[in-house]
Amino acid sequence: MGHNSRNGNADDRLRQLIERIERLEEEKKGISDDIRDVYSEAKAVGYDARLMRQIVRLRKMKPDDRREQDMVLETYRSALGLD
Repeated sequence: MGHNSRNGNADDRLRQLIERIERLEEEKKGISDDIRDVYSEAKAVGYDARLMRQIVRLRKMKPDDRREQDMVLETYRSALGLD
């Protein structure tokens, strides 16, 4: 993409897209900070934030994927003699 008048519109479009991405990245950072604050609040009242993160991850999974993971985990635990 050059800078002559023919590419001016394309350059403007690119700049707009880049600026949208930058704004969204800022929002994403703000949301990440908010999530961290919620985990801190949970920890302050006695919850285990590490386990909460695992639960959030599990709840995102499809039930079949979660069941499959549980079965494989159980197989590994059994093989290693973990109760």
